[in-house]
Amino acid sequence: MAAALTGLSLMTPFPAQFVLPPRAAVAGEVALPGSKSLSIRTLLLAALARGETRVVGLLDSDDTRVMLDALARLGVRIVRERSPAGEVVVVQGCDGVFPVATADLFVGNSGLSIRTLVPAIVASLAGHADPAAAVTLDGVARMRERPIGDLVDGLAALGAKVEYQQSEGFPPLRLRPAALQSSDLRVRGQTSSQFLTGLLQAAPQILAAAGARHDLQIALEGELISKPYVTMTIGLMARFGVRVEQTGWERFSVPSGQAYTSPGSIAVEGDASSASYFLAAGAIAGGPVRVRGVGRDSVQGDVGFAHALSQMGAQIRWGADWIEAQAPASGEPLQGIELDCVAIPDAAMTLAACALHARGETHLYGIGSWRVKETDRIAAMATELRKLGAEVHEGPDWIRIVPPERLRDATVDTYDDHRMAMCLSLASLSSRVRAGVTVTVRDPACVAKTFPEFFKCFASLQTPAEAPVLTLDGPTASGKGTIAAAIARELGWHLLDSGALYRLTALAARQAGVAWSDEPALATLAAQLPVRFEQGGTVLLNNQDVTLTIREEAIGEGASQVAVWPAVRAALLERQRAFRQWPGLVADGRDMGTVVFPDAPCKIFLQASAEERARRRFKQLIEKGFSANFDDLLQELNARDARDAMRAVAPTVPAPDAWVLDTTGLSVEETVATVQSVLQQARP
Repeated sequence: MAAALTGLSLMTPFPAQFVLPPRAAVAGEVALPGSKSLSIRTLLLAALARGETRVVGLLDSDDTRVMLDALARLGVRIVRERSPAGEVVVVQGCDGVFPVATADLFVGNSGLSIRTLVPAIVASLAGHADPAAAVTLDGVARMRERPIGDLVDGLAALGAKVEYQQSEGFPPLRLRPAALQSSDLRVRGQTSSQFLTGLLQAAPQILAAAGARHDLQIALEGELISKPYVTMTIGLMARFGVRVEQTGWERFSVPSGQAYTSPGSIAVEGDASSASYFLAAGAIAGGPVRVRGVGRDSVQGDVGFAHALSQMGAQIRWGADWIEAQAPASGEPLQGIELDCVAIPDAAMTLAACALHARGETHLYGIGSWRVKETDRIAAMATELRKLGAEVHEGPDWIRIVPPERLRDATVDTYDDHRMAMCLSLASLSSRVRAGVTVTVRDPACVAKTFPEFFKCFASLQTPAEAPVLTLDGPTASGKGTIAAAIARELGWHLLDSGALYRLTALAARQAGVAWSDEPALATLAAQLPVRFEQGGTVLLNNQDVTLTIREEAIGEGASQVAVWPAVRAALLERQRAFRQWPGLVADGRDMGTVVFPDAPCKIFLQASAEERARRRFKQLIEKGFSANFDDLLQELNARDARDAMRAVAPTVPAPDAWVLDTTGLSVEETVATVQSVLQQARP
């Protein structure tokens, strides 16, 4: 089963493969999901802390789910709540000792989860009364190939009982109770910084279990890779009240007598690794593309990817919580670079994809950790880039990419590795030196590990004017709203109910304390109206359901007042056009095809006799429990039709190129089928 990207409702469950067609210039903005690295670290520290922690912005992905499940199996109480800011995960801390001492944990392919859980569980089990207590940790087949011996050796030096269940140095593991001693530790840093992160995070527990009154010293052997991730760990530990002292990158010291204490509430920053794909898209295919959720104040080292793009010639702009990337201002293409990527190994994969669109070769080194990730990423990337036409050379910790004169269409394998799928998608974009190609991505579901909505967000990166629009105009009670919602639901497209915008502006003004007579303030508010129309008919303002509220009589009166202001009308015109996003938009109104989207590829004007529309309105009112008089309704519709048709600005008339459809004798199902047929003929 294959699915084309354009026009697809890109939600799980995924098809067996996605077909990404070539695309030219892209632009847009993406709100990033929460950081995987911060999400997993935050969950564990919240579980180990004293008190309750409210976590806002937690990433919803396979990796965070396995951590949540593991903590729950260890007896940690976790509750999900809804709030105006979105979902909040509430974690009841266990003060360093997990309530459950015997459990079987499945960690999927989440290296960070197993490498941070193991030291914490070892410390929790220390001195447990039941010597038969045991916690096992296992994962998918690839997890059993990912080394963990350096971490286990460090714990064994403390007296921990950690048993390999199959192969020496690799999961699955069985952990048993054992008395711990707080001797100095040595751990290698070349394979993964996550071993050090796990030991640091468990250090307060280890010291408490050993009854130590002196510091826990951890010395590094060899060069530490991914140093920014350790900096992130230390900073997050400080948020929970534990201090780490550091001597360069050779020695770390955790003073005794400390314990994690809940900060009360903590927000998870957007994922900087995920930002790399969209920043790269802007640098390759024109842009600008802006990511929100990380910026100059980010605590994540992978924001360094933006600096690497700048070295390739991309234009980069920074805000406190956003980064924007655009193709080189000179008109030249991106330039190949030579770069030590030891600080940004995950984001460096995206640079390998950028190399396809660069002039000259790109040499990335310091990436030995790629060999022991979700797959052997050096070998996998070399194989797939060759399919696309590149010349690729590889070594133990480096890769050199010589781009082809022309890219080749390819079906790429993802190796059950989320980053392979996301990086290789960039080959479908056209740059200043190479046209994009058709990329068929096998097993796209692997992105669910960290970014389930990736393909949907990637599809949104289109020049807005290129996104297809279906306009549905017509007089009152012609069925526009019902038909528009049905079509949008069928196609998985966005929906715009233009008739509700003035009511929404009035409601937003009331909520913000803005007078309905304040034209400048109203226009500013209207231009940024945070509204979303759900395909089921729900209207959200600031993520709150206001479907019924905007129909209140007082809000209707406010809508009449705000609509008289020219600045408000102009602002709402641009706000309506901003709804034009990929994979497409269904716009319902009275002047969608004539004023708002005059270039829409498919315009339909729905009409019905006044008598039929009066009957529909009469039936709606009676079903809702309101009294109604058919003759009065008919008279009101005729009068309103005359006014709307004679308006000086945007009269309710069909666009010259609109398909006029009389629905008088048609059911809703028949009308939807007819509209879909017209749309199919109009779309390329």
